[in-house]
Amino acid sequence: MSAPADVKEWHLNARTDLWSGDVDGKGERVIPTGLLGSIRWWCEVLVRGLDGAACDPTDSNNRCPDDDRRCPVCELFGCTGWARKFRFEVRDAEGKVLGHKISKDTRFVLRFTPLRAIAREEWALLDLTLRLIAGYGAMGGKTVLKPSDEARRSTLPHHRDHGLVEVESGPVLEPVSRRQLASYVRHQRWRRPPQGGFGWASLSSFCCVNGRYLARQDTDRSTFNKILGRREQKSRARELEAPDRAVNSWLAGSQQESKKVFSFKDPARTFGFADPDRITLEQMQRRLETAWPRLRRDEFMDGESILSQLLGGRTTT
Repeated sequence: MSAPADVKEWHLNARTDLWSGDVDGKGERVIPTGLLGSIRWWCEVLVRGLDGAACDPTDSNNRCPDDDRRCPVCELFGCTGWARKFRFEVRDAEGKVLGHKISKDTRFVLRFTPLRAIAREEWALLDLTLRLIAGYGAMGGKTVLKPSDEARRSTLPHHRDHGLVEVESGPVLEPVSRRQLASYVRHQRWRRPPQGGFGWASLSSFCCVNGRYLARQDTDRSTFNKILGRREQKSRARELEAPDRAVNSWLAGSQQESKKVFSFKDPARTFGFADPDRITLEQMQRRLETAWPRLRRDEFMDGESILSQLLGGRTTT
């Protein structure tokens, strides 16, 4: 079933199960808003990486609008008093609305139907966001679960991978360069809320290593804990190593705060965020080298090199 001309569709394949949540917490159905919230978050990461500003929609003191002004992400995805510019649907490969959970190897479609005019830069941001997720990130919930190499534990629910996808095809869009995108997200008409404690969630602070993963090897060894700065022994896994306790605490996160390193076993992928005020990308790379001594320089991808790959050389025109 073909979509109307103004509708844009991205055809994806789930490389792992996807979790979008439901009212019972069982994840047996697709909740489009769960996936859309994840897409929005990654769009915020992209906009900040282009030197734009995006609000924190969960913070009443930071979120849009402010005097009827919005950040560029809220302009597209909506905020209080401003509906999002599109209808979002998750469909199966035959074009029917998808109701059941998205399991590994399921092909599905993300359909965006414009409800008002969407600028070419907004379509470009959406396309880049989805390809960023597919190539270097993850989508939906349960992406914080940690892999395990321990016998009889690696297949337990709390060690399974979730959220990895690949984009098999997308719509034909008008080319937009990096300079044009940066000019768009930095335009004076957009609200520039303080980035405060969430400014780290930016492509400029992002790194990814595809083909390698972090996990617990046995009761005394954990490459994941090594990178987070926690004790490797399972019995002391919540204890932070010294020195750099403040950095380690930030990387590990807490119940109220997201951890900053994510890893997946099959397919293997590790990504995370730095923060210039706490830990630089170079320092993150050195940490990863303690887990993977043979890590090649070209395997460690920072946000700048990722953006160049996603744009395919469209940087200046």
